Amino acid sequence: MADAPTDMERAVRGWIAHVRVEKGAAPNTVSAYERDLRRYVAHLAGRGVSDPQGVTEADVADFLAGLRESGLAASSAARTLVAVRGFHRFLAVEGETAGDPATNVAPPKAPSRLPKAISVEAVERLITAASVGDTPVALRDRALLELLYGVGARISEAVGLDVDDLDLDLEAAPLGGAEPAAADLRRSGLVRLRGKGSKERIVPVGRYATSAAAAYLVRGRPALAAKGPGGPALFLGLRGARLSRQSAWAVIQHAAERADLREHVSPHTMRHSFATHLLDGGADVRVVQELLGHASVTTTQIYTMVSVGRLREVYAEAHPRAR
Repeated sequence: MADAPTDMERAVRGWIAHVRVEKGAAPNTVSAYERDLRRYVAHLAGRGVSDPQGVTEADVADFLAGLRESGLAASSAARTLVAVRGFHRFLAVEGETAGDPATNVAPPKAPSRLPKAISVEAVERLITAASVGDTPVALRDRALLELLYGVGARISEAVGLDVDDLDLDLEAAPLGGAEPAAADLRRSGLVRLRGKGSKERIVPVGRYATSAAAAYLVRGRPALAAKGPGGPALFLGLRGARLSRQSAWAVIQHAAERADLREHVSPHTMRHSFATHLLDGGADVRVVQELLGHASVTTTQIYTMVSVGRLREVYAEAHPRAR
C-alpha cells in the first residue's frame, strides 16, 4: 500500500492545479514548475520539514544557495525561485499558512549575455547554401531560413506554422528562383506566429521570404505531402509529417557547414540577427519588441547593446583619433 502523501505534497499538488487550471500556464511551464518543486520538497525533507507551516525564510534561502553551489545556471535558479515564491504566495493567500517565508528572498542575478548575431552577408551565404538545387527539400529549406530571418520567428514558432497561418500574395511572387523585383520589395504578406504561452502575433513577411514560401508551396510542399499524412503543417519532413525542431535545427547546421561559416549558427542566431539588423537599420526598439513578441521592452533592449557595440567597432576602425 502506497504511503499517504504528506501535507507538503498535497500543498504542491494544489498549487500545480491552480497554475494549470486557473492561471492557464503552458504545459511546458507546468512541467518545469513540477520539477522545481520536487527538488524543493526534497530539500525541505532533508531538513526535516514536511509541513508548509514549518518552512522558514532560512529554508528558502538555503535552498537557493544550494542551487548556486550545484552549478545550476542563474537563469534556471531564478525560474526555480519563481516556482517556490509562487507556491508560498498561493498558500498564504489561501490561508493554508500564516505567512510567506519566500517573500524576502531575492532571486539571483543572471549574467548579461549579449545575443550572437551574424552579418547580413553571412545570412545571405547561409540561405544560399541551404537552397542548392530545385528539389522539394531545397525549396523547403530556403523557405524555412527566409522565414526565420525574415520574421524573427523562434524555431518552435516556425515548425508550428500551418499553411493557413500565411497570408501571402502568391500571384505576385516570383516562383522561378528569381530575386523579387525592386518595385515589389515594399509589398509584404503576413504571418501569424504562436509564441510562448500560446500568445499570437501578426508579423509582416518581406518579399524575399514571400518568394521562397511561394516557390515551396507550389513546387515543393505537394511532393513532400504526397509521401505521408501531410495535414495542415507548412513545413514537412521527408515522410510527409510536420518537420520537427530537431530536423529544422539540422537544416541550419548543414547550411552553415556548406556556407563555411565559422560562427556558431543556431535557429536562435537567425532571430538575433533579425533583431540586430533591424535596429542597425534604424528601427524603433518598441517596434522590434512587437515583432519579436517580447512581453517587456527590457528583454528587447539587450539588442541595443549589440548595436552600440557595432558602432564602437566602426568608430574605432574609421576615426583617425579613435586609436
